[in-house]
Amino acid sequence: MQLGDARSGKLAANIAAFGRALRRAGVPVDSSRIALAGQAASLVGVGRKADLAAALEATLVGREQDRAVFAELFEAFFRDPDVAAKLLAQMLPRSPGTAEPPRRPRVREALSPPRPSSGAGRPRKDQDVELDAAMTASEQDRLRHADFNALGAAEYRLVERLAREIALAIPEVRTRRTRTGGRGRRPHWARTLSEAGRSGGELVRLLQRRRRTAPLPLLVLVDVSGSMERYARLLLAFLHAATRGLRRDVFAFGTHLSDLGPAFRLADTDHMLAAAGAAIDDYGGGTRLGESLAALRLRHRRRLVGGRTLVLLISDGLDTGEPEALARELDWLRLHSRRLLWLNPLLRFDGYQPLARGAAVLHRKAHGMLAVHNLARLEDLAGAIAGVMKT
Repeated sequence: MQLGDARSGKLAANIAAFGRALRRAGVPVDSSRIALAGQAASLVGVGRKADLAAALEATLVGREQDRAVFAELFEAFFRDPDVAAKLLAQMLPRSPGTAEPPRRPRVREALSPPRPSSGAGRPRKDQDVELDAAMTASEQDRLRHADFNALGAAEYRLVERLAREIALAIPEVRTRRTRTGGRGRRPHWARTLSEAGRSGGELVRLLQRRRRTAPLPLLVLVDVSGSMERYARLLLAFLHAATRGLRRDVFAFGTHLSDLGPAFRLADTDHMLAAAGAAIDDYGGGTRLGESLAALRLRHRRRLVGGRTLVLLISDGLDTGEPEALARELDWLRLHSRRLLWLNPLLRFDGYQPLARGAAVLHRKAHGMLAVHNLARLEDLAGAIAGVMKT
C-alpha cells in the first residue's frame, strides 16, 4: 500500500484528514487522538496495511460500536495509490464504469463533499445539532418515517434529540394503598371520627376509602447485539426521557445480561448513555436471550412486581441460543408479569416472517408485537401498550 510520501511530510496531513472524516462519521475523535495516531503511524510505518490499520484503530477508536465504521472508512480511504490529494478533500472520486460498494450511512456521509455553508465567513459547528424552525413539513415527515439504521451521523443525532420529546402514556392500575375521598367501597371511620371531633362531635360527612392508582411498573430488556447497534442507543435515549418518574428496571442483553438501573437513575440523558456504554461490555456482539433471561430469573427476580409488571422486550429475535431454553425462560417471565410486548425493528419489512429460531419462540410467547424503527412507530407505542393490556 502506498500512502503518499512520508518523507515529504504528507503522512501527518493524511492522518489528520482521516481523523476529520471519522469525526464526520460520528466517531468521537479529538486533536490529541489524531496526534497520537500520527505518532503510531510513524512507528509502525506504511509498509503493511494491516499494521497501519491496527495502529490507527487502537489510537482513534474508543468504542466497540465504532470499529465497523472505522474498518469500512479505512478501506475506502487507503485503497488508492494516489490518495494524498483525495484525503485532503475527504472524498474518493468514482471511477467511470465501476460501481461503488454499499456503505454504511455514516461512512457515506463522511465520504461525501462538505455541504456549503449558508452564510459566508461563518464557522460551522459540526457537533451542534439544532432543529431549524424553518424545516419544511416534508422534511419533518421524512425524519419521522426514516429508518434509524439508514440515517447519517448528523441526522441520527437530530432524530435522537427528537425521540426524547415523545411522550409515553403507561396504563394505570389500582394499588393496595388507599386514600380518603367522597366515594369508595369502605368507610374511613378513623378520618370520619377525627373530622367529627373538630366539629363538636357532629357527623358532617362520611369519608370513604379509595384505592390509589399508579402506572404499571416497567421491565425493559434491550438487545445490544451487532444487528441492533443503531436501534439500541436511540431507544435507550427515548425510554430514559419518556419513562422519567416511573418505576422502571432496565437491562441490556447480548451474550449476557447487564444491569442499566444505575445509569437510568441519572437525570441527564447524555450522562445516562455514557454510563450505559461503560456498563455494557458485550456491545455489538451476539445474542443469547435465553441465558440472559435465566440470569434475570436467578439474580433479579425481585425486580418483577408480582403480576403487575409490563415487560418491553426490544430485539430482532436473532438469538443464537437453544430455542427450548428460551421458551422455558419466556414461560417463567409471562407467569411473573402482566404483559410481554415484543418491539422488533424487523417488523418494518412487508411480509416479515419470524423464521429464525429465537424469533419464532418470541412470536409464540409475546402478547403483542410492534415495529420500532422510526419516530412514527415510537409515537404509536402508547397505543400498542394499551391494546396489549386489553388482550
